[in-house]
This record gives sequence, structure tokens and C-alpha cells, in this order.
Amino acid sequence: MPYALCPMLSATYLCRMHRGAKKERKQFHNVDIIDTAEEGLAIGRCEDGRIIQVKGAVPGDIVDAIALEKRKGMYITKATDFSRLSEDRTEPFCSHFGLCGGCKWQHMAYEAQLRYKAKRVRDAFQRIGELDPSIIQPIVGAPGQQYYRNKLEFTASDRRWLTDEEMKSEDILQKDGIGFHLPGAFDKVLDIQHCYLQADPSNEIRLFIKQLSIEQGWPFFNLRLKTGFVRNVIVRNTNAGDVMVVLVVGEANHDWIKILVDKIAAQFPRVVSIYSCINLKVNDSIHDLAAEHQYGSETIIEQLDHVRFHIGPKSFFQTNSVQAANLYALTKQLAALKPDDHVYDLYCGVGSLGIYMADSCKQVVGIEIIAEAIVDAGKNAELNKLSNTSFVVGQVELLMDPTFVQRYGKPDVVITDPPRAGMHPDVIKHLLAAAPQRIVYVSCNPATQARDLKMLSELYTVITAIPVDMFPHTHHIECVALLEKK
Repeated sequence: MPYALCPMLSATYLCRMHRGAKKERKQFHNVDIIDTAEEGLAIGRCEDGRIIQVKGAVPGDIVDAIALEKRKGMYITKATDFSRLSEDRTEPFCSHFGLCGGCKWQHMAYEAQLRYKAKRVRDAFQRIGELDPSIIQPIVGAPGQQYYRNKLEFTASDRRWLTDEEMKSEDILQKDGIGFHLPGAFDKVLDIQHCYLQADPSNEIRLFIKQLSIEQGWPFFNLRLKTGFVRNVIVRNTNAGDVMVVLVVGEANHDWIKILVDKIAAQFPRVVSIYSCINLKVNDSIHDLAAEHQYGSETIIEQLDHVRFHIGPKSFFQTNSVQAANLYALTKQLAALKPDDHVYDLYCGVGSLGIYMADSCKQVVGIEIIAEAIVDAGKNAELNKLSNTSFVVGQVELLMDPTFVQRYGKPDVVITDPPRAGMHPDVIKHLLAAAPQRIVYVSCNPATQARDLKMLSELYTVITAIPVDMFPHTHHIECVALLEKK
């Protein structure tokens, strides 16, 4: 007899995204779960040797599964019954697990999460980069696996996701909610009661705004019609406990905005900064919109070891401050800076890595395509009283040519932290031409990092790599690698 369905793999978890489906879906039996995959999925081997991807499973499980879709020739499935439970399985701590799109690995013990994240790096380095996996050091786990984020964005909706019990009810009194978008249901949000990603008062602020909005009769946003007042709530905090709230509204009603601001400021003394943003667009992004300062200080200050950073309403910053300090310290250690070194910080964002390095070298030059981030980088350098930093806006692949190197000086060390797509091929060419003594490559995607390391192997040897877990209970992993010129 197979095991009964685990609580977090309830009928709600398995079937609600497919309400009303009439077509009989393909079944798989006695699937051996052998590995993890992208997007929080697991890899299963069927009895006939076929490989499928499975939601809700942990390596070591043996499951029955039902097909959800076929993607690039492979079935994406969900586990339905278990004939064996993995030793790495654990009980999720969040009541929203299984519906919420985040924290997809909560049902896996943290030690196992680290093991599979390290394996992902090793596999990419060996398979794509053709590198010796022995260069990879033990993974650096996150000191805290709950309440580790310094920023969360919540979405409001007048059509929240309803439970099975509510669906059966003829009289649903409250359909408004504030929470997270559901995968596969763009027009609804899961109304979050308690989120374990960000420390209090994050939960209290969200619930307070929801209750106040209901009492005031303010319309929650309709994600289909793009109408309504209460649209998004962004909460940012620091290690010291200071909080910034950004209120994103879908109507230019300044009287309502003032009530919201005044009530939040009076209720939460740790909120030291409040902004509002009127978003009349189709999408939720506010980076091209004006953020109006409403209360308190214009920024909050985050401190990572010896450096401090301004955090504004739209600042780009590592979302796990504690682990970011560890990542930066490792990067600096691998860079082995000397007082006369010229350092390039590619894809520098708000200059955080370069500013962290600046006290140990002669000069830091940062390049970043986002103009607002470069402005923040300059402010952060000023905050830390640095006179040896320069930050330039533009595409790295277009800027970092021989003329740029002639103007800013030949780099002795290059720090690069590109987006998930990795470095542009022209950046690789520029690095090979500039030929710094050392390159420290920070990546959030082991596959593209391994690809780039292979291209750099023409002139460089990869000395070591260290995986760093920035996001517990997800499949995401950072890795910092040191390259030295041959």
C-alpha cells in the first residue's frame, strides 16, 4: 500500500491549479526520484527508464505522479502517492507551502538542500566548463534559513485565491487579499497570513495595510482590469531593524495616500521611511516611475562589515544582507588585493562589491548599465568617504575596450558579477585583451558561469570555486570563482 498523501501534498496542492480539467492526464507509477532540477522540481526515473520532472518530490522518494504538461519533450508532473519517503524529507514550516510560488524546497532538510546545490555547481563545472570538480570548496550555508530577506514585494488583489472550503460556500464575504502571485494564475494572489522570508514587522505591516484598506473601503487592485487603489506594498529592512515602506497605488488619490502614510507611521515606530508611487501602467515595475518621499528619512542605511550603503525605494541590493557580507568577504579574500592594484568591478550595480574592496587597493572602476544604480554607487562611495572609486554607466561589452582601459588604467584584478545570462562574449574578449592578473567571478547561475570559465581558460586557470547559499529553501545558488593568469 502506498503512503497516504503527505499533508503538504494535499488534494489542494496537487489539483487546484487544474480545476475544471476534463482531459484524462497521463499517469506514472513507481517513479524513483534521483535528483533535483530547476524551478524547485525533482528528476524522476520511471520503470521503463524514461526521465520526467516531478513537483512535490524529494530525491529518495518513490512516487506515483500525474502529468501536468509536456515541455521540450519531457513530462512535467506532480507527485500524487508515495510508496517510499526520502530520509531527506522534512515537514514544511509554512502553512502556505505548496500554493505559494516561493520556498519550493521547504519539504527538504536544509543539509540536503546544500548537498544538492553543491552538486549542481559540480555538475555544471564538470559537464559545461570541463573543469576538475575537486577545485570546488565546501558550500557556505546561510546562517539563518528563515527571515533572511531584506526586501519583499506584496501584491494586492480584489480576487484572492480561495480555499476549497470557500469555493463551496455561496457567500464569500471577503475577496480582497495582499500576498504573492500564484504560478499559473496571473489575476489572483495568495493572501498571505505569515511569511517566513522577512523579519517582523513585515507581516504586521502587510496585515495592517490590508485591514485599514478594507475598513476605509478602498478598492483593491483588479489584476485583469488594471483598476483599483491598493496595488503593491514593498517592505525593505536593515540588519539594524530600520524599515522602509513603499506604497504603490493604482489611483492618484492623495487624500487616501496621506491616510495610509499617517496611520503606518503612527502604528510602526521602526518604519523610518515611507514612499508612495502611483502606477497606472499594465506591469508592476516601478523602476521607470517617480517615487514620492512621504515620511521620515530618504534612505535607510545597511552596514556590511566595514562599509555602509544607502538603500532607497528602488535601490538594487543583495536581498540577504547577512550572507552578502560573507559573500563579499570571500570575494575580497580571493582577490588578494595589494595597495597598488587597479580593480575593475563589472556589472557593479550600486557599487557594493567595489566599495567593499576599495580600502585595500589603489583604484576601483565600476561599470553598470542601469543609470540609477550608478547614481546610488556614487552616493555610497561618498557615504564611505572614498576618493578612489569611479562608476561609469553603460553596457560592459561596449565600454570595456582598449580606449576604456587606456583611460582608466590597466586592471590588475577584475571582479565580475553578471546577471543570470552570464557575460557577453565581447566581455570575454575584452578580459582576454586586458589580461588582469586575477579575475574573481561571482555568479548566480552555475551553468553560464561554467560556460564563461571555459572561454576564459585560453589565458586563465580556475584555481578554486566556493558555492554560497544566499536563498535557503530555493534551488538558487551563488558561486564565487578565482581565476589566475597562466
